[in-house]
Amino acid sequence: MDMPRAVVIGSGIGGLTAALALQRSGWQVTVLERADSLEPVGAGIALAPNGQRALDVVGIGDEIRSLAAWQGEGGMRAPSGRWLARTDATAAAERFGGPLVLVHRSVLVDRIAARLPASAVRTGCPARLTDPGTVGGAPAVVSTPNGTIEAELVVGADGIHSAVRTALFPDAPGPSYAGFTTWRVVVPAPERPFPPHETWGRGALWGTQPLKDGRIYAYAAATAPAGARADDEKAGLLRRFGDWHDPVPQIIAAAAPGEILRNDVYRMDRPLPAFHRGRTVLLGDSAHAMAPTLGQGGNQAIEDGIVLAHHTAPGRDLGAGLAAYTADRLPRTAAVVRKADRVSRLMSLSGAPAVAVRDFLMSAASRLGPGLVLRTFDGIADWRPPGDTYAAGTTTDAPAA
Repeated sequence: MDMPRAVVIGSGIGGLTAALALQRSGWQVTVLERADSLEPVGAGIALAPNGQRALDVVGIGDEIRSLAAWQGEGGMRAPSGRWLARTDATAAAERFGGPLVLVHRSVLVDRIAARLPASAVRTGCPARLTDPGTVGGAPAVVSTPNGTIEAELVVGADGIHSAVRTALFPDAPGPSYAGFTTWRVVVPAPERPFPPHETWGRGALWGTQPLKDGRIYAYAAATAPAGARADDEKAGLLRRFGDWHDPVPQIIAAAAPGEILRNDVYRMDRPLPAFHRGRTVLLGDSAHAMAPTLGQGGNQAIEDGIVLAHHTAPGRDLGAGLAAYTADRLPRTAAVVRKADRVSRLMSLSGAPAVAVRDFLMSAASRLGPGLVLRTFDGIADWRPPGDTYAAGTTTDAPAA
């Protein structure tokens, strides 16, 4: 019997994970990407234990864990350098069953794509969903410059401004501006070592985290009108963060102006009615774009791909499988979106009294133990995928949270 065909529109981390998981479960997979290469837009990504367990299912979780660079202490600071909350890598790993791993997005994309047949990924191939199909009836249809493709399953992984989402749910509200903008950069490590940290100021934050290859991934956020831009983003960062504690000024100084990425933050603060229609399904930012304040956008997209493949294995009822996918993923991701929004509101505080209260509460929680700081990720980082994994010695047979 011929393998059923799945088409994935978009080759981001979620789309590639879904493609690999679907292929392993028995689908013939084609990934369509409008860009000319798989080189990802972005800098670093934080892979929490939940994302790593999801990657266990496709056999690369241990590879990712081997890239963990955070050791020892870290935590949250004020711009003066004062510690607001401390934790350490060991406490985080013990609480959630694994380390937090910072990797460059290109590393993760390369590791996933290398496990797909070269013929499975078509770059320079924009795609448009022309018919979502009907379960038990007509196949889904995707249009490309080289003709149409019919498929038993189409996966919309085309990002926050998803055309697939609009085609499925034209009346659903789209993403809305979260009220702040972000910057990301990867630079060589400064001469003086430093503990990893996220520093919260008035309506702004800065994070400095090590990568396994010795470089530093830095990110920043600040409240700003949508669409605002500086002629010189490096000079703009120096104006905003140049008087913050070490190593923030050195990190900015080391950044090449052309390599500073800036993006306004949009998120889906109103959930979709479902993540599927007909034979077509959404995942990642297409389904549930969220603020980056929990570092969970990529992790949730990876979870999506694994859970989708679990519920849609060939031989199972596709309609029931897609309904089960929505039932599993919609409430979980909506809860993560809400929690990320709550953290965003705390970060966005700019009045001196409100910031002082926020900082005091952070410090008080930290004095009661690192577990209180980590509690933000309870119910998120401790998620486990459904079913068995391909990783030797890894037990992930608990039900999905």
